[in-house]
Amino acid sequence: MLVLSRKTGESLTIGQNIFIEVIAVEGDRVRLGIQAPREIRIFRSELLEETISINKSAASAPPVTFSLEASD
Repeated sequence: MLVLSRKTGESLTIGQNIFIEVIAVEGDRVRLGIQAPREIRIFRSELLEETISINKSAASAPPVTFSLEASD
């Protein structure tokens, strides 16, 4: 893993078309601005991990069956 130090207003470039700028540093939080092509999907890692976990749980759950019979 490459570890870099950046100050507010400084940026870095990944490849030729992904730009990340430090917008603000407030306490233990860093706000980043990211410019990337639309085809590059950007996710917060904790949300991606949660989605993967939910999908795995759903895939391992027993199937649900429904009855199409009319009830009185």
